[in-house]
Amino acid sequence: MPPFRLAHLSDPHLPPPAGSEGGLEPKRLLSRFAWRRKRRRHDPAILAAIVADVQAARPDHVAITGDLTNFSTAAELAAARRWLEALGPADRVTVSPGNHDALVGAPDNDRFAAWEPWLGDEGGVAFPKIRRRGPVALINLCSATPTAFHLAQGALGREQLEPLGGLLRGAREAGLFRVLLIHHPPGPGVVSARKSLRAPERLLAILEEAGVELVLHGHAHEATVATVQGPRGAIPVLGVPPASGAGGHGERARWHEIAVAGGAGAWDVQVTARGLDAEGQAGELGRYRLAS
Repeated sequence: MPPFRLAHLSDPHLPPPAGSEGGLEPKRLLSRFAWRRKRRRHDPAILAAIVADVQAARPDHVAITGDLTNFSTAAELAAARRWLEALGPADRVTVSPGNHDALVGAPDNDRFAAWEPWLGDEGGVAFPKIRRRGPVALINLCSATPTAFHLAQGALGREQLEPLGGLLRGAREAGLFRVLLIHHPPGPGVVSARKSLRAPERLLAILEEAGVELVLHGHAHEATVATVQGPRGAIPVLGVPPASGAGGHGERARWHEIAVAGGAGAWDVQVTARGLDAEGQAGELGRYRLAS
């Protein structure tokens, strides 16, 4: 049986539609100023080239770990839906929202109703969600939540954490390769405190007891390789740079293809990084295998 190939990209920061930069909320005003100062760090042409490379590779599934928008306005969220529709069928693309997708407003997920088909198979916008695709179980969390001025932290409430252990154990018993999707990295030291996941010990305790085979995140704007503790050793935690990244803040755009072969207890996982050269041509940047 050929490997199951999962494409991971993150933080596309789609250009906001004209007039969609939001109202006078202080955090949106600050973000608007930052966007105008830093928008050249996110290039729509680079994003289009990355997307074209992903589509040419024809992966079995695509995972996007957040920050499709910049100011979380209704117009941006609608524009992001149109981008998702062009990217691929909703049953082959999963989105885990990021902090920019919930910049201000009430701390609930109703704002993501337009993205519902890309969040998971079951209806609604409640998390966690699980998708079973071939030998892989995609467990989708939402760490996106409004935060105070100058903060970009994430949070997972009780409503997400309480059922998570059961989902993970059930997927393990089914012999599936479990991939946890989250925008904020769960372990320490990947991002600064003001950008980190709040109270990560609650999630880390669940992972240490129930385990997953892989965690994918965004938010750091860098290609990162870290680990957290699982029941049988280290769990790999991987991040990717922004899919629209032009350099200057974090790394240039890339995406990862994660090929999963084998079976429970003997997984073979190869990660291939792909990005653009100086002429804008897509190609392989390197590859490595994860310890099983």
